[in-house]
Amino acid sequence: MKRKKLSLPILILIGMILGILGGIPFQKNPEFAVNYIKPFGTLFLNLIKMIVVPVVLCSIISGVISMKDIRKVGSVGLKSVSFYLTTTAVAVTLGMIFANVSKVGVGMQYASDSLTFEAVESPSFMETLLNIFPSNAVEPLVSATMLQVIVLALFFGFGIILAGEKGEPLGTLIDSATEVCLQIMGMIIKLSPIGVFALLLPVVAENGPSVLLPLFKLILVIYSAYIFHMLTVFSFTSKVMGKISPMRFFKEMMPAMTMAFSSSSSVGTLPLNIECSQKLGAKKEICSFVLPLGATINMNGTSIYQGVCAIFIANVFGIELSLTQQIMVVLTATLASVGTAGVPGSGVIMLSMVLQSAGLPLEGIALIAGIDRILDMGRTVVNITGDANCAVCISSAEDRKAAKKAARQKAPA
Repeated sequence: MKRKKLSLPILILIGMILGILGGIPFQKNPEFAVNYIKPFGTLFLNLIKMIVVPVVLCSIISGVISMKDIRKVGSVGLKSVSFYLTTTAVAVTLGMIFANVSKVGVGMQYASDSLTFEAVESPSFMETLLNIFPSNAVEPLVSATMLQVIVLALFFGFGIILAGEKGEPLGTLIDSATEVCLQIMGMIIKLSPIGVFALLLPVVAENGPSVLLPLFKLILVIYSAYIFHMLTVFSFTSKVMGKISPMRFFKEMMPAMTMAFSSSSSVGTLPLNIECSQKLGAKKEICSFVLPLGATINMNGTSIYQGVCAIFIANVFGIELSLTQQIMVVLTATLASVGTAGVPGSGVIMLSMVLQSAGLPLEGIALIAGIDRILDMGRTVVNITGDANCAVCISSAEDRKAAKKAARQKAPA
């Protein structure tokens, strides 16, 4: 009898567990883990980053072409952005509710002169608008500026549709390139268990109990909000809008969620997220468009993090936020999730913007810096799960729309 092979999700889970357990003995000597084990994780991430830009570029162009109608692309885009902004606003509000109820940060006293943080200047509205559109077609591909890559792909997709028969050869070439990229992606994803192990072990070795225990309550509150948001918001939307059971949704998403937890990279998890979303029934053209967009602008997990951290910092410094200030935090975090898209260090820039909008000291960010890697792992899971949730819901909505249109056409006049 043939031996039954373990599935990729099980292997990734085993890699994660071994990485966590294996990091404990290295806490006294984390340099070995950092110097000799972490490079294999970095190598795995480099392979993913290598293929991500070609996958995003080709898959979005292919997705736009397959819709065959620029108006449909606009409709899907508008629905996706609206979905992302709504769930982001819910996420940051939920984070603030958890922080207020738990009173996280109350009783912790830090001398403000011992905390230092240099604020990163947030881009203005016009700078953000200009940064969306590339000045040449090559630079976004080299620098992996994902929002510009998406815009570039949209224009090429629109051009192929408008060119008609003359654009078909290029469209066929793009479809072929997409398939090649997906095959390369599949080869790299098979290395996920090793990559997950090599990425997690150094994190555990470097960030032992010494960094976790003083701020354990903050970690507990944020992760509780992460889990609650996924189990309520994503379960509700997948059931009502996506027409699939929450149990199936989370089961199929487990490989991508495990990958996101270990890599802390939404863009790096994108290839695996596309695969999981298609297994959930989302159409290829919808996934090819919605998921790269979500990996860039959708930040449910980051928004929860912003909301909890704002209340935490206010409590640590003994500042009571008014209802107006808390509403400003919600609005700023929601808009900043799009406004800082594609900007390096966007999480810190977003938190700086949120704290400034509420009149809170930026020095508070220094309190969280030591555990930010731990928090980043969880918020990336929420971010990519939200992307897939949107893809499933939008795809289901488009199917129902197409079914209604077909029914009207069949109905007698």
